[in-house]
Amino acid sequence: MEALEQLERSERNAQLSGPFLEILPVSGAAVSTLGDLLGSETLSATNPEAAKLDEVQFDLGEGPCWEALATARPVEEPDVLRSVRWPAFTEAIRELPVRSLFAFPLVVGSLRIGAIDLYSATPMTLEEIDARRAVEMAKIVSRRVLQRALAEVGGEYAEDAGNIHSRRVVHQATGIVVAQLRVPPEDARLVIHGHAFATSRSVKEVATDLVEGRLDFSVQEAGDA
Repeated sequence: MEALEQLERSERNAQLSGPFLEILPVSGAAVSTLGDLLGSETLSATNPEAAKLDEVQFDLGEGPCWEALATARPVEEPDVLRSVRWPAFTEAIRELPVRSLFAFPLVVGSLRIGAIDLYSATPMTLEEIDARRAVEMAKIVSRRVLQRALAEVGGEYAEDAGNIHSRRVVHQATGIVVAQLRVPPEDARLVIHGHAFATSRSVKEVATDLVEGRLDFSVQEAGDA
């Protein structure tokens, strides 16, 4: 799918929202980070209305993106103006050309880092095939956002490529996370690096805790469910 390839090839976060409009029947899209790990920020928006939806949710602390983040599941609201789901948010966007809202969480393993907001100017629901496409696109966006965030901080949260023991323990830990969370190795490494960043520890320290059984991401994920 060309939109998936565009996301894979994207060089900047600002390019992450556009592909959603190419294959989904929506009017606008925005990609944002949320919560304590990466902070709350709009990384990409296709138009001012999409950016405004993010801004209102940041200010109020409620809305579809927050619900998607909290549940780690897609959120759909076919007609937000008739909904009582998020009263303050709905009132704040009443004058915008927005009727339907869809949010997809940005998740890498056990790390919840943000959400994708989609909206339509007319009441609607997403067809099952479109919802599946959005989920697949959200997986790619999740990895890209976390990879870039970790690349920016670098330093102590990067692997010590010159230390053989460090590489070995991180490799072992990656295999453990693959088994715990049933994710690909690339995602497992991102989870380890993201946890190191979130807890202000080195990747080697986190990896060692995983290998020695002091840390179990499958337990954390079950507790969040």
